[in-house]
Amino acid sequence: MKEAHRLLKADGTIYVFMGFRFISFLYDLLDRDFGMFFNSWIVWHYTQGIGKKRGFSPRHDDILMFTKTKDFTFNLDDIRVPQKYYRERNNMRGANPGDVWEFSHVHYCNYNRQNHPTQKPEGLMERMILASSSKGSLVLDPFLGSGTTLRVCQQLNRVGVGIELNPDYVKMSKERLQKEFVGFDSIDPRMERVPLDLRNESIRKAYLEKHKHWFLRGHENALSDFERSVEALYPDKPKEPTQMTLLEKKEQYKTQQDAPAAR
Repeated sequence: MKEAHRLLKADGTIYVFMGFRFISFLYDLLDRDFGMFFNSWIVWHYTQGIGKKRGFSPRHDDILMFTKTKDFTFNLDDIRVPQKYYRERNNMRGANPGDVWEFSHVHYCNYNRQNHPTQKPEGLMERMILASSSKGSLVLDPFLGSGTTLRVCQQLNRVGVGIELNPDYVKMSKERLQKEFVGFDSIDPRMERVPLDLRNESIRKAYLEKHKHWFLRGHENALSDFERSVEALYPDKPKEPTQMTLLEKKEQYKTQQDAPAAR
């Protein structure tokens, strides 16, 4: 940790993954011993994991975000998530993703699954790298493991450097970097969210093209699911009024509530 702090640039950020037993110790170390600036305590939420018969099954990991100075790189526009509703008053470029992130584990049936016990999802690393670095920046992972950080850096035009003691994992990472890229292996479910109230066809077409560019770059493997969601929500052939879905009724009610009251 001391070396990571020494190497970190003045505008750099460090993200630390740690289990609940030692996360508070690391917070004190970064805050008091190294004099770094706390920014966020991120919760990585996932839907599957170890099960318990007595007690609640764990479904999250903690990530500490500290910066070396108060003047640090943070590219909010690169990590925004889609708005839930289309409104002129909303910033349709997207919203801040907040500090609770949902990314699925890389399941054993995933095409990108490696033989590593704590493999991180590429989408999770993508968000951190996009937020805290620029193209050409150097990104260091001192505990490389399965090579996820280097794989993501490769696709985002960053210079990735990894340190790993296990020769099997070094070999794994090298092989992974040679594979064809078909899209990151995980995505925040909100990125595939189609905003409601996009009934104007011309506005909808213009927005949806921007949506793909803003939120689905590097996730070409998610485009088909997104397009199916668009078709389900905004079919080419309008449904008869008697076939109005519960979601459409909810939208209609919301629109009526948002309309200015007659004077």
